[in-house]
Amino acid sequence: MSTTSVAFGNPSDRSRSPSDIPWGIEVRDESVIRRVAREGILGLGEAYLKDHWTADRLDEVIYRAFTHPVPRPSPIARLRWVLMVAEQRLFNRQSGPRAFNIGVRHYDLGNDLFRCMLDESMTYTCGYWANARTLNEAQEAKLELVCRKLRLRPGLHVLDIGCGWGNFARYAAQRYGVRVTGITVSRQQAEFARQRCQGLPVEIRLQDYREVSETFDRIVSIEMIEAVGRKNIPTFYRVVDRCLKHDGLFVLQAISANTLSRSSDWRLDQFALWLLKYIFPDGYLPKQSELVELEGTSLRIEDRESFGLDYDRTLLAWASNFNAGWDQLKDQYDDEFRRRWNFYLHGCAAAFRARLIHLYQIVYAKDGSRQIGHAPR
Repeated sequence: MSTTSVAFGNPSDRSRSPSDIPWGIEVRDESVIRRVAREGILGLGEAYLKDHWTADRLDEVIYRAFTHPVPRPSPIARLRWVLMVAEQRLFNRQSGPRAFNIGVRHYDLGNDLFRCMLDESMTYTCGYWANARTLNEAQEAKLELVCRKLRLRPGLHVLDIGCGWGNFARYAAQRYGVRVTGITVSRQQAEFARQRCQGLPVEIRLQDYREVSETFDRIVSIEMIEAVGRKNIPTFYRVVDRCLKHDGLFVLQAISANTLSRSSDWRLDQFALWLLKYIFPDGYLPKQSELVELEGTSLRIEDRESFGLDYDRTLLAWASNFNAGWDQLKDQYDDEFRRRWNFYLHGCAAAFRARLIHLYQIVYAKDGSRQIGHAPR
C-alpha cells in the first residue's frame, strides 16, 4: 500500500503528510492515478468504489477536484459524454413504465436505509438552516417555509407531487388543517406514507404525475422535478397548470445546474455521469432557464429564493447519520454500497459548496393574478 499527500490542491501541499491536511488521499492501488488522468472525476469515483483510494474528508477531496484543474477526459471518456447528451436529447427515458424506474432503483433500496440516514420526519430534501441547529430543526423549518409560501389554511386541497415518505403531507395536514393528495413512484414510500398519515385527511397514491386529472387549490413539489427528464419538463409544468385552480399557488423546490451541454463544466459533467450510472438513473437537473421560461402555461413567478449552500450542511448531516448507523445496515448492504453512498453524499455536498449546483424555491401563481411577495418568516 502506498500513499500520496494530495490528489488535488496547491503544489505546496504535496510535501505534507496525508494526516496533516483534510484532503489527503491514501492510495491503495496505483492504477487510480492512470484512471483519474484518463477519466477525471468519473474515474476518481469509480476507483473509490473499488477501494483503490480513501480519505478522511471525502468531501474536501472532491471539492478540490471541482475547484482545481483536472485532466480533460480521454477521447473514450468524451465519447461517453457525447452519447449521454445525445440520449437525453433524442429519447424520453421517463415515459410510460420507465417513470417508475427511479422509484425501484433508488427510493425502494430500503426504508431502513433512509430511516437511518434522514431526520425524524424522513425528509429527503434540503433543510433550511437559517435559524436551525440540528437536522430535525432544519427540515421542520423548510416544511414550515413551504407551507407559509403556499398560504395554507384549513379546507384547502393540496397536491404533493413526489410526496416521499409523507413528510410534507403529514406536516401540512396536522399544522394547517388542509387535505393532501400525495403521489410517488416508489412503492415502499407509498406504503410508509400511508401508515404514518393514518387518521389524517391525506391520500397517498402510487401514480405518475401525468396521470393526475383533478384540480387543487395548491400544488407543491419538493425536489421531484429532477426525475422527470429533460424532454418532460414542459409537460410537468403543463400538468401543474392543468391541475391548479385559478388563482392557486404552486411551490417548487428544485436542484438546478448546467450539465451535459456544450457550455457546462467538464468536472461537473463527469460527476453527473457517475451519479446517473450509480445513484439516480435517468435523472436530469433542470437549468435555471427551464424553471422560469414557462411558455404555454398561465403560471407566473411570484417569489424565488436560493439557499443552495444549505444543501452542503444537509448532505454532510445525512452522511454522518449513514456512517454512524452503518452497524445497523451492514447485514443488508455490502462495503461497495457504503463507498458508493459516501461518494454520492460527499460529492454532492462538494458540488454545492463549489457552487456548481444550485437550489431554488420558487412560488408560481396561476394566471399571475396574485402579488404575494415574500412569505412571512
